[in-house]
Amino acid sequence: MNQTLDAAALDQLFRSARTYNGYLDRPVSDAQLHAIWDLMKFGPTSANCLPARIIWCTSDATKARLAACAIPTNAPKILAAPVTAIIGMDQQFYEHLPEFFPHTDAKSWFDSNAELAGLTAFRNSSLQGAYLLLAARALGLDTGPMSGFDNVAVDAAFFGDTPHIRSNFIATIGYGDPASIFERSPRPEFARFNQII
Repeated sequence: MNQTLDAAALDQLFRSARTYNGYLDRPVSDAQLHAIWDLMKFGPTSANCLPARIIWCTSDATKARLAACAIPTNAPKILAAPVTAIIGMDQQFYEHLPEFFPHTDAKSWFDSNAELAGLTAFRNSSLQGAYLLLAARALGLDTGPMSGFDNVAVDAAFFGDTPHIRSNFIATIGYGDPASIFERSPRPEFARFNQII
């Protein structure tokens, strides 16, 4: 039987977690990036389609290439972060479904329906990106998800050899600098945006 996480864990994942704009001068190891993947891959996706394709930018050169595709306010964040992950989406994810979802011929649902494949890739890579953020937080890291960049430029720079993969969003990863965050923005109470019917 599942048990409710304690208050400290809930704070780390949600209530006290913040979006960071800057990081402390502490490295993030390749082993930590592997550990993020090894948690996030268990998050549910439609028919276990797992469309996310991630490029982890860790070198100064790759971060500079990515920063060149970002809006002026985001470029310095990318350059200063230990890691920035590009969460991409494979629009031909269905080629892997015979392995990842062997229970039925799920590949046939998508391989002649590009619109459905695109929607499915976007929805589920977004989910996987959220799992990435939570996995990083669970492992003691902080994140700064962002969308202020030129997707076409990022796709050309990082997915040029695989045009069926397109960027969804990016996220910086590291040990957050408390001086880099704003006061928490408002979060509404349940009754404002929810109905139980």
